[in-house]
Amino acid sequence: MAYTTIKKPSDYFNTVAYSGTGVNPTSITSVGFQPDFLWIKSRSDAFSNLLFDAVRGVDKRLISNSTGAESTEVQISSFDTNGWTMDSDTANNGSGKTYVGWSWLASNTTASNTDGSITSTVSANTTSGFSIVSYTGTGSVATVGHGLGAIPDMITVKNLSTGSTNWRSIFPNMVLGGASNGADYNLNLNTTNPWNDGTEFNDTMPTSSVFTIGTAGDVNTNGDNYIAYCWKNIKGYSKIGSYTGNGNANGPFVYTGFKPAWVVIKRTDSTESWGIIDNKRQIYNPNNTRLFANLTVADDTSELGIDLLSNGFKIRNSWSGNNASGGTYIYMAFAEEPLVGDNPATAR
Repeated sequence: MAYTTIKKPSDYFNTVAYSGTGVNPTSITSVGFQPDFLWIKSRSDAFSNLLFDAVRGVDKRLISNSTGAESTEVQISSFDTNGWTMDSDTANNGSGKTYVGWSWLASNTTASNTDGSITSTVSANTTSGFSIVSYTGTGSVATVGHGLGAIPDMITVKNLSTGSTNWRSIFPNMVLGGASNGADYNLNLNTTNPWNDGTEFNDTMPTSSVFTIGTAGDVNTNGDNYIAYCWKNIKGYSKIGSYTGNGNANGPFVYTGFKPAWVVIKRTDSTESWGIIDNKRQIYNPNNTRLFANLTVADDTSELGIDLLSNGFKIRNSWSGNNASGGTYIYMAFAEEPLVGDNPATAR
């Protein structure tokens, strides 16, 4: 049996670091596929994290560091066969400014999904374990089809209609923080908060076809529209997991089974930000160039880094954001190269 079903991870996830032109329109043509989900962050200025997807439409923007509702913008005008086209907004394309765009491929199509008690609209890629799910809340406990054909390892949900609502995220296959199951506690992508013992997902584990939502407004107000991003671990391509910090500059090694291209880390038992590193903004170890899903700050290099290795990553600092003694952390990583394959991974 092959080590992985994905020989070239960049066919499904890719990072593009680019310089703004200030020209409308400007096209990015080096992604390698047509994105279904695009996350843009300014590296040189304190602008918000901008999130776009093909299910809602390219002119619909969300902000991961905000509780705000979806807004209609002109920042992205199209998802193209090898990237995207954008306007000259300084948050994503200012002249002389630097940016990064993280892109994921779903299916480039949408389908109606009736697996749950609520009918959802889904763009799903079972090969790469990623789906985008839109649905309308009912205000009553309900189930929503996610299209992955396996229990997701991460689900994050955002209310599109109403502001002052959090990005509720669960990690179903991990039971941390005293939770009864992986759907009991959740984290907010937009805050530094630790685990929250909430009822947003009705303390009910997802199945291979649906996830359950409770009656909380962040996930299920009657008549409000919602988006969910769902990921499933795929050997040699993606890994969502946890580790415990040792508080030492010689920090823990985390095995992923591939050379990471992108890693986000969040402490779960204390107040810390969601730190993101990738292999394009900094191409050598230790990688200490961070952005944050819940903050507007530009590239931050104030803490020591992380080594991206052929089979995982190694913490090289004692910063509490990723390595407090006894601290618990979740991470999500996507591959540059699988450990074993046509082009086996090597260390940096």
